[in-house]
Amino acid sequence: MRAGIATVAGRHWAAILAPLHAAAFAGGETWDALAFAGLLDLPGCFAVLADAAGLALFRVAGDESEVLTIGVRPAARGAGVAGGLLDAGMTECAGRGARLMLLEVADGNAPALALYRRRGFVEVGRRRGYYADGADALLLSGALACNRTLI
Repeated sequence: MRAGIATVAGRHWAAILAPLHAAAFAGGETWDALAFAGLLDLPGCFAVLADAAGLALFRVAGDESEVLTIGVRPAARGAGVAGGLLDAGMTECAGRGARLMLLEVADGNAPALALYRRRGFVEVGRRRGYYADGADALLLSGALACNRTLI
């Protein structure tokens, strides 16, 4: 599902991202358009879209980057959409000068943990009771290949 992946930025994308996030996290914690607009207004924040199948939100600050969210509609899961979103985000973050990517993932989210581990992420910490349902968050870190040309 690599075709149809695009990097986008700017608050005007919030109205597209919010319903996609809601579909990906139905029954869980979702962000509305106002939340997405606020995040996209932050320096270094951008989204990656996979047609109408999924989205990811990233933030770059100096040589570090962060995965804020990755979500895929249930009907599109298992088709490589999340991997394509993560790969595109990692490439964009590295192009913006990030050398490290950080993220939080629920300790019981086996598919996400497998994806991140395949991309070289390692556990560097745990936040107990981080999520609204009481689940712990695992803190993961992964190295990025920096593609920025320094002049």
